Amino acid sequence: MRIVFQQELREVQDRLVEISTLVAEAVDRAVIAFNESDIHLAEEVIGGDDRIDELASDLTELAITILAKQQPVARDLRTVVSTLRISSSVERMGDLAAHIAQLARYRFPDRVVPGDLRETFARMGALDVAVARRVTELLRTQDLAIAEDIRATDDQVDALHKHVFDTVLSDDWHNEALDTVDVTLASRYHERFADHAVNIAKTVTYLATGDWETGEDAED
Repeated sequence: MRIVFQQELREVQDRLVEISTLVAEAVDRAVIAFNESDIHLAEEVIGGDDRIDELASDLTELAITILAKQQPVARDLRTVVSTLRISSSVERMGDLAAHIAQLARYRFPDRVVPGDLRETFARMGALDVAVARRVTELLRTQDLAIAEDIRATDDQVDALHKHVFDTVLSDDWHNEALDTVDVTLASRYHERFADHAVNIAKTVTYLATGDWETGEDAED
C-alpha cells in the first residue's frame, strides 16, 4: 500500500506540472494575441481553457480520493492539501489567460490598449509569461529560491498595474470610456495572474517547511 501511495503522490506532482505547463503556454499565446490583435491565437487560448479546467477538476478528485483512502499524515498530508490549493490557483491562472484573450477577440481588429500604454502592457505580459514558466519549474523542483523569484516578479507587475491606474486617473487621459474599461480590466487580469503565482509559491513554501506565511490570497 505504501508503494501505491507514493506512486499516487508522484502522479499528483506530475499532473500539477502538466497543468501548469498548459497555463504557461496559454498565457504566452494570450499575451501575443492581446498585444498584436491576433484573433487566431485568441481563439486557441479561449478554446483550450476547457482542457485546463478538466485537468484541474480531475486532479482535485484524485487528491480527495487519496485523502479518503490513504488518510495521510505529516508531510504527506501537507502534499495532498497543498495540491488542492495549487490546483485551484493554476486553474484560475488559466481562466485569466482566457480573459486576456477574450479582450483581444472583442476588440479585433483594433488593439485593446491605446498607444500610450502599449509598452506598459507589453512589459506586464512578458512578466506574466515569465512567472508562469517559473511556477512550472517550482512545481517540478520545489526549489524555494524560485518561490522568492516569483515574489519579486509579482512586485514588478504590481508596479506596472499601479502605473496603468495612475495613467487612467490622470488629467492627461482623454481616451474613450470603452478604452478606460478595457485597460482597467486588462491590467487587473495581468495583476491577478501574477498574484495567483505568488499563492502557489506560498503553498510550495508551506509544503517544504510546514510553516504557512501570512498574507492574503489572490482574489478571483
